[in-house]
Amino acid sequence: MSWTQSDIGDLSGRTAVVTGANGGLGLETAKALAGAGAHVVMAARNQAKAAVARAEILGTHPAASLEVVELDLGDLASVRTATDEIVGSHRSIDLLVNNAGLMALPERVTTDGFEMQFGVNHLGHWALTSHLLVPLLRAVDARVVTVTSVARLQGRPVDPDNPHLRGNYAPWKAYGQSKLANYHFGLGLQRSFEAAGTTASSLLAHPGLSNTNLQSHTATEGGGGLVGMIGAPFTALAGMSTVVGVRPQLRAATDPGASGGELYGPLFTSSGPAVRRPLLLLPGSDAAIDTLWEVSERETGIAMDVVAALAEAERDG
Repeated sequence: MSWTQSDIGDLSGRTAVVTGANGGLGLETAKALAGAGAHVVMAARNQAKAAVARAEILGTHPAASLEVVELDLGDLASVRTATDEIVGSHRSIDLLVNNAGLMALPERVTTDGFEMQFGVNHLGHWALTSHLLVPLLRAVDARVVTVTSVARLQGRPVDPDNPHLRGNYAPWKAYGQSKLANYHFGLGLQRSFEAAGTTASSLLAHPGLSNTNLQSHTATEGGGGLVGMIGAPFTALAGMSTVVGVRPQLRAATDPGASGGELYGPLFTSSGPAVRRPLLLLPGSDAAIDTLWEVSERETGIAMDVVAALAEAERDG
């Protein structure tokens, strides 16, 4: 039997944070988790769209417990403000879904001067996860799910001397790098959780070809070239609905049988039921993860210190 949203168990009493919850897969993730009883923190940059998304969820699940927090992953100060608000309201967090992302944009930079796709897709989520480590580690068996893409297979590990591809930028190249960074981040975080002896776990998911506003945004921005132009109508014709496309990340987030370090995606790579997929680790992956950690800490000034966070979580009970 294929795994669906109906397989999500009772999440009453649990708190989930979902990035990009104002549309697409983020909205479907928030809707499914709230429908299962979780309190969902909808973290989103566009507050007008977030309000519409919240109303949509309440239209389907009138008793849903929802909270909207403004979050711009392209601005480390915004990430800090958002996490301060979340931590101030929630002593523990059971689930973090690093879902938000950009694809194949023309070259531009974040508020902090990072290449936009690497900055939003990875570095913003790096900062968010780090700031939320303590409440995550206070929870019993917390999960962090990071959304990657098959585009990671075309990406190259981050070059520590030029992580922002200055003078060497191409939209799809940057997207592939950011999605491989997501992949390496998910695996590296699981390695850190295990080394610290925590019960938290880090999992990965990719949605395959899903009909979301990601493709239309790429086409509108014009950075994806011909592939971006034909991608939106092709995805509208052949892509999975968001209800189906979101299932890999929901399964990674909620399936009791899922374990840290696993990847969930469609059975047929771009489509099909949500299943556990094999991990493809190329030679040098461990070194690439180490380099990603060094670059991420250097660029953001934020350490991913699981040991220190665990000590604080245990000290505060």
